[in-house]
Amino acid sequence: MMNMNEHKNHKISRRAGMMIGIFILLFFVLTSRIIYIQLKQEVQGYPLQEMAVEEWTKKHELFADRGIIYDRNGIEIAKNVPAYTIIAILKDGGAMEPIDDPYDVAAKLAPILDIETSELVNRLTSKSAYQVEFGPKGRNISFTKKQQIENLGLKGISFIQNMRRLYPNNVFASHVLGYTTLDQSDADGREKGVMGIEAYTNDYLLEKNGSISFRTDKKREFKLPDPKELIDPPNNGDHVYLTIDQKIQTFVEHALTKVEAEFNPEKIIAIVADAKTGKILAMSNRPSFDPNLRNITNWTNYAISARYEPGSTMKVFTLAAAIEEEMFFADELYQSGQYSVYGTVINDHNYGLGWGKISYLEGVQRSSNVAFSIIAEQMGPDILLEYYEKMGLTKKTGIDLPNEVNSTFLYDYPLEQISTAWGQGSAITPIQQVQATTAITNDGNMMKPYIIEKIIDSDTEEVLLENKPEIVSNPISAKTAKRVRDILETVITAPAGTAKSYYLEGYQVAGKTGTAQIPDPATGHYLTGWGNNIYSFLGFAPKDDPKLIVYVAVDRPKINSTQSGSLPVSTAVKMIMKSSLQYLEIDPTTNSENSPKQKGNHSITLKDYTSKHVNEASTELKALGLEVIRIGSGDRVVKQAPYAGNVLYDGEKVFLYVDGKAKIPNMTGWSKRDVLKLCAVMELKPNIIGSGFVIKQNIPADTKLKRGDYLVVELESKILKQEPEGESSEEVNETDETGTD
Repeated sequence: MMNMNEHKNHKISRRAGMMIGIFILLFFVLTSRIIYIQLKQEVQGYPLQEMAVEEWTKKHELFADRGIIYDRNGIEIAKNVPAYTIIAILKDGGAMEPIDDPYDVAAKLAPILDIETSELVNRLTSKSAYQVEFGPKGRNISFTKKQQIENLGLKGISFIQNMRRLYPNNVFASHVLGYTTLDQSDADGREKGVMGIEAYTNDYLLEKNGSISFRTDKKREFKLPDPKELIDPPNNGDHVYLTIDQKIQTFVEHALTKVEAEFNPEKIIAIVADAKTGKILAMSNRPSFDPNLRNITNWTNYAISARYEPGSTMKVFTLAAAIEEEMFFADELYQSGQYSVYGTVINDHNYGLGWGKISYLEGVQRSSNVAFSIIAEQMGPDILLEYYEKMGLTKKTGIDLPNEVNSTFLYDYPLEQISTAWGQGSAITPIQQVQATTAITNDGNMMKPYIIEKIIDSDTEEVLLENKPEIVSNPISAKTAKRVRDILETVITAPAGTAKSYYLEGYQVAGKTGTAQIPDPATGHYLTGWGNNIYSFLGFAPKDDPKLIVYVAVDRPKINSTQSGSLPVSTAVKMIMKSSLQYLEIDPTTNSENSPKQKGNHSITLKDYTSKHVNEASTELKALGLEVIRIGSGDRVVKQAPYAGNVLYDGEKVFLYVDGKAKIPNMTGWSKRDVLKLCAVMELKPNIIGSGFVIKQNIPADTKLKRGDYLVVELESKILKQEPEGESSEEVNETDETGTD
């Protein structure tokens, strides 16, 4: 029995000894490890001190702001404002209590956020989420809307503050400014510029966030005093100052909005430039958009990215070249109407009828294609092209905006060379025309257009980039520039001038109208039909010391048969020019001797004569120098064409439809425009064959008329083609520019 106990005790002692040995071994291993860690100060390669510092250190991000865009007077036109994202807490476990009744919360938030109540209920009854947001309409809400929601006193509703880009003027130089959007590839979640200046200067405008690091107590709740506090300061984006003038840009936007509403064109382009420096004071397009809403249907800045046949505004530069070469003989006579060159008949815009033998000066005033064809032929294509090149019409201007395109010159064949001189064939951008015009307004010095005034560091105010007026070339002399200005004023003031509707009381405005034909991509031919043109005006004021250059183009306005293409353009130009000159405190001149009225061919704004006695209306209209066509046998005017508000000139026809039986007049010699006036007042259905003036009509004169009758007229030019024997011909017309040009 003793032996068994001894054996058992011996076994227990041996096991205890083994356990003590294992314990001692583990003790030595742990002690060695502790000594090793104490000596090496790291665990598995990670420094213990850094781990401790990291555990006790809190880091906060310091947010920076994107740079601001200013106009030339320091007015903010793109800035940053606080915005808020609304969130709802759905579950316990955080610092905030959750919402009580999701249905009540949804009903109260729905009208403020403009979100369907059912959509809010779906979000607020989520079973899995701790907190929820409310989609796009719940982000970037204003401070006012935030206050409105806070005043509801809803439990569980909170806000996250952030910054958003604001364009305070809404639809305002939108293609120039562009907009910003979240850059998905940016690690810091910053916004990037899209389009315009926002994109072009994005590297300057872009901000860089900073941070602050400090030590806390063990609960990471309170900041500890620490001289080793680390601050990486935020770097706000640089500020960009533009040459845009907020007031003048607003005048442009109002004018374009008015024209868009009244005439519903395909597009509108407007540029206002400083006539001496090339600074762009305003630039806009229609269709446009609000960069706050990004309701974009048109992504193109037509002012720099669209090229098209300019029409007769091109004659400005051909005229300047001819004067500089001493090849413009103002008083010399030529035969207007039609001109045969290289087997082709070139027609003046009045269907080739012309105005008989007139001077070249009158040819400019009347915008005669024949006059400029002769001038181009006499100068020769090489000399003329050299001037176009000097005037910057064959290369990009280099304006500081993205996506500028170049012109396309069709100049390989003789007819292309001739037609380019008066604006057909070759396609040019609006900004190229404005740049070339600075040579005329600035005594021969052509100025590079630019839109960025300077860029400054937002923190130090150091100027990082500054643009100054830059002379690109000197294509013409000061003497030539002055003479061109004088002649272009007569286009507005002379009896034969085609731009009389651009006359601005008290100011010397000079310029040139244009009508660009539009190629039809489907057929390769030009579009036909009333109003299917790009109507434009390129001008400046005051003539003797120009301050502003204004270019406006209106593409395919919806005008009726009694309205001219100049109506929408002149509406915009006069609004822009008058408001801008007054804003710049350019005093009007008291001398109005150059008024079109005093030159003997004045403009008349037509009154409403409906309900008046026909004799009274006829007497008044004839006294104004207008021709009255009376339709009907009654006494009271029922309808008139053109309608009240239209601008007419000496000798134009006014149709008065009176009650009683109506008979069709003898229309021989009438223009297409007069035929359309008759059809408008009598509600006839016209079918017009040919071009020129009426030689035949399907309804004989003095035949009784009734509304809805079909009227077929045949038109023909009264001047015969002069063709070289044995050569085929092709007729070339430039479309009527302003009803008279």
